[in-house]
Amino acid sequence: MTISPGSRVLVTGAASGLGLALVHQMVGRGCRVLATDVHDEAPSTLADLVGVDYRRLDVTQDVDWSTAHDWTVEQWDGLDYLFNNAGVAAGGRIELTEMDQWQWIVDINLLGVARGCRAFAPTMKAQGSGHIVNTASAAGLIHPPRMSEYNAVKAGVVALSETLLHELAPYGVRVSVVCPTFFKTNLTESLRGKDEAAQKSAAKLIDRSSVTADQIAAEVLKGVEKGRHIILTDRDGKLAYAAKRFARPLYDRMMKKASFAMAKKD
Repeated sequence: MTISPGSRVLVTGAASGLGLALVHQMVGRGCRVLATDVHDEAPSTLADLVGVDYRRLDVTQDVDWSTAHDWTVEQWDGLDYLFNNAGVAAGGRIELTEMDQWQWIVDINLLGVARGCRAFAPTMKAQGSGHIVNTASAAGLIHPPRMSEYNAVKAGVVALSETLLHELAPYGVRVSVVCPTFFKTNLTESLRGKDEAAQKSAAKLIDRSSVTADQIAAEVLKGVEKGRHIILTDRDGKLAYAAKRFARPLYDRMMKKASFAMAKKD
């Protein structure tokens, strides 16, 4: 289904990275966009974009979701596309991941998505249309070592999205889940944890990637328009997921090999 000009769109985590790229590409399609992020005022990346409104939305706060929902109803009489994109990064050996780090990433990456779905599902059901697009990660489908909390929350987003795919289908509401691998973004700025080696490794993979947020956003919207539920945005993710599904012994050997290589550096 082609994204129509005039479509009503909300994007979380819209000030940078994939969120900002999605805003630009939806505006390029003639959509009306409510860009949201944790800043009190629209940052410079969003301030001058025509067709874009900005509101502060901390995805961990129910009141912010309620306010954003009410705004879309009052201004637009509903919403066509919800991009639950906001997220943070963390990782490391399990014994070095403290419980406050787990709580932090669960509240943003998993419960933030759940709050968004919960806020807008009733409106989309009532209008008989809508598309929820949740940003997970390839880590939600494949689970490399030393990424326990990140893998867990992203797998949770995949599970939530599949649940809602079936739950909302009778009401004409579609659901997609985006599962990219590493691409150039500012996600490294949110990296948290005591395992410095893991943080450096993740930052290196992100910084060295040749894939841009604009490229990922283009693949996301292509998947949305084709009605895909799981949107794999790049070759590495497609190959790894295929290996896990169809060549599980090979996949397990790959993961163990990576883990043993990491252990040698401890």
